[in-house]
Amino acid sequence: MITVIGSLKGGSGKSTLTFNLGVWLAMADMDVQLIDADPQATLLDVTEVRAEEGFQPKLLVRDRSALTAEGLAEHEETLIDIGTADMDAMRTALSFCQRVVLPVPPSQADIWSAQRFARLVRSVEAQGAAPEIIGFINRGDTHHAVRETNEAAAALVSLPDVRFIKPRLSQRTVFRRSFSEGLAVFELEPRGKGAKEFYALAATLFPHLLS
Repeated sequence: MITVIGSLKGGSGKSTLTFNLGVWLAMADMDVQLIDADPQATLLDVTEVRAEEGFQPKLLVRDRSALTAEGLAEHEETLIDIGTADMDAMRTALSFCQRVVLPVPPSQADIWSAQRFARLVRSVEAQGAAPEIIGFINRGDTHHAVRETNEAAAALVSLPDVRFIKPRLSQRTVFRRSFSEGLAVFELEPRGKGAKEFYALAATLFPHLLS
């Protein structure tokens, strides 16, 4: 399956999610490749750190040149990290993928951005069936008294063309630490709250691996 991790806004956590999912899939013995189609190359940077530290499993990360029918057909699972800095690469990735995973931080501006991004996905002529768009709350507040996260989730549910899923990732320091150290959050703190949140999200996105 070809999965795009994308949005129209920077700082939504696309690269962090792509990296963590890549490590998790590799640990599940899946034949997975990651494609960094964002000129910022954050995903390539973190996998270089991982390789330099000798952490296992190793990750296969390619640049935007892999966005071809042949390049995308070589592996069981492909995760593509895209950004608005290269709209041509974004449109190419969207034309090939089967689904789009949309991380949405809890703010009204991000809800509006998610809505615009969903329209962009639908405007791209797909090579096959139109991709499914899956939205979830990312970088949610951990304090229960703050209502903005739940309000954003309620707004995300109502967006047309977006399938909302309940698992969410919170704004936790462990996600930033793990990324800078070349480790997935569940490698850095296996029993931490961040790992539990990630497992719930991964299980929802890849249920066939757990059955």
